[in-house]
Amino acid sequence: MGKLVGNVLIAQGGGPTAVINQSLVGAVLESRKFPEVDRVYGALHGVRGIVEENFIDLTQATTHNLERVARTPSSALLSTRDKPDAAYCEKIFKICMKHNVRYFFYIGGNDSADAVRIVNKNAHEANYELRCIHIPKTIDNDLRVTDHCPGYGSAARFVACAFAGANLDNRALPGVYIGIVMGRHAGFLTAASVFARKYEDDGPHLLYFPERTFRREQFLSDVETVYKKYGRCLVAVSEGITGEDGQPIITQLMGNRERDDHGNVQLSGTGALGDLLAESIRTDLNIKRVRSDTFGYLQRSYVGIVSEVDQAEAREVGEKAAHFAIWHNVDGSVAIKRTGDYSVDYFLTPLETVARETKHMPDNFITPFGTDVTDDFKVYARPLLGQMPDYEQLMAPLVAKK
Repeated sequence: MGKLVGNVLIAQGGGPTAVINQSLVGAVLESRKFPEVDRVYGALHGVRGIVEENFIDLTQATTHNLERVARTPSSALLSTRDKPDAAYCEKIFKICMKHNVRYFFYIGGNDSADAVRIVNKNAHEANYELRCIHIPKTIDNDLRVTDHCPGYGSAARFVACAFAGANLDNRALPGVYIGIVMGRHAGFLTAASVFARKYEDDGPHLLYFPERTFRREQFLSDVETVYKKYGRCLVAVSEGITGEDGQPIITQLMGNRERDDHGNVQLSGTGALGDLLAESIRTDLNIKRVRSDTFGYLQRSYVGIVSEVDQAEAREVGEKAAHFAIWHNVDGSVAIKRTGDYSVDYFLTPLETVARETKHMPDNFITPFGTDVTDDFKVYARPLLGQMPDYEQLMAPLVAKK
């Protein structure tokens, strides 16, 4: 089979991350090196930009500009929450044919992988040569097959740094502090808060994940035990924690919540979960100083707290997408595997192995009581955060009272 000659089309979908533009620029710069590539187009606002033919010509972007964009958080091509069905993907495919697109790259999560899968199927059925590559991205770290996802390391670094700061604040003015962290189905991001700990009494002292059923009475008992021990308590809570009915706790608070195009209940647009947990502690435990924060969108594209490891890997998955599609003439989703301590390699997995479904934190990452993480998780996640800032406590003896 001869080399495919034509254009590249690349888009970004779903929630932005601090390093998603590294993947974009990696794919663009590598694609521009191949003589069989005529133009590299970028679709504005993801798949919606494709069906609306809202393209920019990235072939004409300077390398200097692209490299600066690569170091800039959030989606430079802008994004969308559209979830393409079969009819939507048929439109995407027809636009690709119209513009002689022979290489389609979509940076996103599991739903983005599913869109790539459907477009790829359309191309096969029409006997149109189109290489389709899904480039992984998600701060939730919940894509199947890949060891971890670009975007997670930087968001995890933000969470750890935020809790380190909250811990220092809480140590000065003790009380109960609750931080609500992103994570609809998986607790990887909440789990990263443990890297805020340095000293024996450092928080977060309690962690709650979507993988474990949340019980209000047990939560209050846990907080009371820690508070009695240290005179303070820091709690990290995944926004997606569920009750015994399997429904997110926030739906019990807010009733018929707004849903996005993917059918997901909106979890990050309100501080209701943190407020409810804080009020329960004030009322039931009679602790007056209780505060809560909902990290929300701050975790995704925060400037200045970016993991250098995450940046490098996000760049390489973009570069590998171009290599797999243009050099090797294959379709699939780029995935990461560990090859050492710490090193990685990249491989291509079939699109259907990543599409739609998500993965959860494995049981060996969560302690038996379900309110902390194991050393297995720490070994897994710590390299992804990169170099962390340090802090220190005063070390001086008490003066005897007179």
